[in-house]
Amino acid sequence: MMLKLFWSIRQLATHVLVTVLGVVLTVSTLGVSPSQAEPAPIPITSPSKVALKIPDIAGNKSFVTAAVNRVGAAVVRIDTERTLTRRLPDPSLFEDPFFRRFFGDNLPQQMPSERLRGLGSGVIIDGSGEILTNAHVVNQADKVTVTLKDGRTFEGKVQGADEVTDLAVVKINARGSNLPVAPLGDSSAVQVGDWAIAVGNPLGLDNTVTLGIVSTLKRTSADVGIPNKRVEFIQTDAAINPGNSGGPLLNDRGEVIGINTAIRADAMGIGFAIPIDKAKGIKDQLMRGEKVSHPYLGVQTATLTPQLAQQNNSDPNSPIQVPEINGVLVVRVLPDTPAAAAGIRRGDVIIQIDGQAITTAQQLQSLVDSSRLGQVLQVKVQRGDQTQQASVRTAQLENAS
Repeated sequence: MMLKLFWSIRQLATHVLVTVLGVVLTVSTLGVSPSQAEPAPIPITSPSKVALKIPDIAGNKSFVTAAVNRVGAAVVRIDTERTLTRRLPDPSLFEDPFFRRFFGDNLPQQMPSERLRGLGSGVIIDGSGEILTNAHVVNQADKVTVTLKDGRTFEGKVQGADEVTDLAVVKINARGSNLPVAPLGDSSAVQVGDWAIAVGNPLGLDNTVTLGIVSTLKRTSADVGIPNKRVEFIQTDAAINPGNSGGPLLNDRGEVIGINTAIRADAMGIGFAIPIDKAKGIKDQLMRGEKVSHPYLGVQTATLTPQLAQQNNSDPNSPIQVPEINGVLVVRVLPDTPAAAAGIRRGDVIIQIDGQAITTAQQLQSLVDSSRLGQVLQVKVQRGDQTQQASVRTAQLENAS
């Protein structure tokens, strides 16, 4: 009898426990899924005191929505096509009896051509139909088609492209059309931590918006892994993928602060944009079809400090010994360049240009970029324990590839 009573009490307790747990789980579920439950009443202590105020969601749009509404219609999709014709092998090969045995006289006269298609983004910057995009989006394109967000399509013409900065201007004939135009901001006013909104067509998904912040500024081309470019990028954690290239990076006011570029296939969680001030400086030249000047010396360099020099010199496997000073180490001198003609050598440390002290590779690059084509720069280098002077005449950087 006592045993039966014990089991009855135990079953009752188990039933109560399960019921309590069910209530707790139900309340918890309702707590995380308010859409499936009636809204809880708001406690009001007096007519003048409200413990919780529910915002009017319908009339309280975010700054992202406002920014995209301001610019989104000016962001376009750019589809490109180009014909790739493969070269025939040496015709004399087909005269070989081996080929004749298999092909007879039905030998190919020409290789079939192939149509390559590309996709990118752009942004309308002028009511006449000027569009900013990346040079690599329209590179070698035979046909450019521009599609607006409202569905209108235009044939585009590449007015000019600059591979060194990866910028290009495309023109569409939009006479009589009321084109949306994106306002251009001031990238010099951008700060680390500012909001960054990327708009474009990543991976072919039209009209996509991603949000992040400005992670850092003046990220050099060498830092990014493309030393043949001449850009100090805005780095952001707003997602930028293939197809985003050429689209705008916006601030929280809907102003264009950069042109997005998907340049690193292995970039995970970071993206890069060309500052809009850089684009402002050359867009008119590109529109006129003019070549943008890019003076260069022809050296690959690295910033040198006494500490780095000591580490290098203490390594028994180091190929060179370098002066333990502040300056810019010449890692490589490219053949047939102004630096090679002036006698600059690998292992030299550049310490001055035209009397100005040089301590970082970025400073050196900026100084050369701001020089004129054909300008003779007086370069002082430390070579071992000797100081050397070289006169280097800048030349045009012809190819960024």
